[in-house]
Amino acid sequence: MPADTRPKSPFPSARDGALSARLHIDSAQCRSASYQLAFQDPDFLLRDELRPVRLQLELLKPELILQEQHIESTVVIYGSARITDPETAETRLASAQAEYNRTKDDPLAVKKLASARRALENSRYYDEARKLGHLISSNTGKDKLMIVTGGGPGIMEAANRGAHEAGIPSIGMNIVLPREQAPNSYITPDLNFQFHYFAVRKMHLLMRAKSLVAFPGGFGTLDELFETLTLIQTQKVQPIPVLLFGQSFWERIINFDALVEEGTISKKDLELFEYVETAEVAWEKISTAVGLW
Repeated sequence: MPADTRPKSPFPSARDGALSARLHIDSAQCRSASYQLAFQDPDFLLRDELRPVRLQLELLKPELILQEQHIESTVVIYGSARITDPETAETRLASAQAEYNRTKDDPLAVKKLASARRALENSRYYDEARKLGHLISSNTGKDKLMIVTGGGPGIMEAANRGAHEAGIPSIGMNIVLPREQAPNSYITPDLNFQFHYFAVRKMHLLMRAKSLVAFPGGFGTLDELFETLTLIQTQKVQPIPVLLFGQSFWERIINFDALVEEGTISKKDLELFEYVETAEVAWEKISTAVGLW
């Protein structure tokens, strides 16, 4: 909460206390780690026993910021970090083609060329995510149905980019990874968050969600999609539109009908999601569901 809007209290603020705590004399006793205020002691906060506190802080910090920004509702867009824009895909295909032309008998060159061709085909999803981010943002304003993504490259970048090009803020929720994931440059800086815990991040992604759009992706996208479907199926969250972008991809990757045949889900569970192929159709379904049309 901004300092100028804090309710008045007879007690000193934590900030004042923290500043006062640093005015101690220079002695062995005062230099001891045990003498540090608990919330100023990084080594203490990072202990295994403090995990419940860190979980709470990680849930609370973004929540307070989003409340202060008056953000009421979002559309979550999931998808692969590895799907590039068409220009990048075309450049990589040209490079792979040149390598193949030089070494046609090299199995690796053949594999790279096939992969580059598939990447160019999939780059259409980048354009659709970008278009969808623009459609949603330009038709709803800055406080409602705000775009929120995992904050990385690929489909996430495309959706944030569409919102940015519409002149509307958007949210990114990054996760700390062994190979550092940098936030994409289209996220509104004051709405750019970083998480340590996947569970807390997934919770935040859904807390204000009025719809979810899953573009083709890998383990992360599948994890986020199936958690959402499970929460809706088990009535842990209110039903929201779940749109799977690219029916041919999803039907090739997941045999939902087989799950019905095996009795592990019911046929009615297939109604928890719909397939879409274009940003325009996705926007129509979202806007209808939330009562804008």
